[in-house]
Amino acid sequence: MSSQRATAFVPGHVTAFFSAHPADDPAVAGSRGAGVTLTDGVTVRVSAPAGETGAATGDGADGETGAATGDGADGDGGADGDAASDGPGSRTIDGEPGSIGAVDDVLAELGARGADVAVETDLPIGAGFGVSGAAALGAALAANDAFDRGRSENELVRIAHAAEVGRGTGLGDVVAQARGGVPVRLEPGAPGVGELDGVPATARVEYVTFGELSTEAVLGGDTDALTAAGEDALDRLRADPRLPTLMDAARRFAREADLLVPEAAEAIVAVDADGGSPESSGSPDDLGAAMAMLGRTVFALGTGLSDAGYDPDVCRIDAAGARLVDERSRE
Repeated sequence: MSSQRATAFVPGHVTAFFSAHPADDPAVAGSRGAGVTLTDGVTVRVSAPAGETGAATGDGADGETGAATGDGADGDGGADGDAASDGPGSRTIDGEPGSIGAVDDVLAELGARGADVAVETDLPIGAGFGVSGAAALGAALAANDAFDRGRSENELVRIAHAAEVGRGTGLGDVVAQARGGVPVRLEPGAPGVGELDGVPATARVEYVTFGELSTEAVLGGDTDALTAAGEDALDRLRADPRLPTLMDAARRFAREADLLVPEAAEAIVAVDADGGSPESSGSPDDLGAAMAMLGRTVFALGTGLSDAGYDPDVCRIDAAGARLVDERSRE
């Protein structure tokens, strides 16, 4: 049997600070805030069964077979009636059977439930790197290509964002990962609703992870204090859009939002004590450390974690954002 395959890479994303902005429409809901995208990320490979390519048609076109996020991630359904009636294809995460809810919703919206999907990442899941959002966006990009659905980039980001928000696993990772660099989310929501800017900078990124932190539990609780702290942090960064301001605002946000876990606090103090901040080291390349939102992870810009005696993973700020890669093949 012939098949079509496509591969997408989506950078990881660590959120420095944020404010939550829920809405009934998942494409309108989201977050304001800022973070850093990483050259460490998620690769998604999608294979389309023979005969299931081309523009989606059928029941899903009028919105009756939308994704599990509700009315359909792009507001008009879009699932292919014939493909949706078949059982799902295989799903793996790092070579083991497993699925991510937002990925399944994206595939349903694109009429690609029958796809075989392989998600691969060296990033820890549930630790504040936006893996579920990256997987959803990568699935959207790769499925659109493999199934020849003809959607635009903004449409695909909108589908992935709505799927992620609908599952309660994130609010702003997808739009940030689509952009790359150091994205600043000025207004919440998917493309056409939200607004993005960025800090024009690059840096070495180090990170260590101490375990998982439930995004759903935090976002499902009282977010008033969190949102107030996030709005203050964003105002500070907008007034001075530089990396030192980002990191300082991130550290203050974690304290004021009462999200700082003991392991992260200890690592941040250790980095500062060892000179891993511009104030203590005098080096513009050492920008200190902060806690990733939401996860038991500390990230540093520069060599602060290494200098403090940790054995961190090392990457850089990703400049390109989510993209298809040249592993695609057609048989």
